[in-house]
Amino acid sequence: MRAARIVLAVIGVLVIAFGAFVLVTSVSPNRIGGLAVWLLGAVVLHDAVLSPFVVGAGLLLRRAGRTLRASVLVVVQAAIVLGSVLALVVLPEIEAKDQGPKNPTVLPFDYGTRLLLVEGALLLVVVAVLVIGVVRSRRPGRSSTARTTG
Repeated sequence: MRAARIVLAVIGVLVIAFGAFVLVTSVSPNRIGGLAVWLLGAVVLHDAVLSPFVVGAGLLLRRAGRTLRASVLVVVQAAIVLGSVLALVVLPEIEAKDQGPKNPTVLPFDYGTRLLLVEGALLLVVVAVLVIGVVRSRRPGRSSTARTTG
């Protein structure tokens, strides 16, 4: 296990070094500040918005997990993570589209509508999985003690 950790650490350091090399050789110095702001914003959004939301949803789901199967909880948690990450990725495109792009071919789609459609599809999947999970957990023949003990 120790050897695997060392190998992974070395690979991580090499990837970071390669990324720094590519950054220095391909990005002009006057744009590095904007990139740093963007990266800092991504970290703040992840740590201040996405992570607490997913942790809170996970805590709520664990309470419900006493009566729901683990597979149902996994689907719901995955949909929450996918929907949150998708929203964080697409919201800048929506904002840029609202400001009017300098080149109309750069942002050609209606990203707000598409985001709502995908988020709605995720919501439908979650509702369907929850309904199926609740129906299966309340099947006759399963004793009530099997559902409440854990």
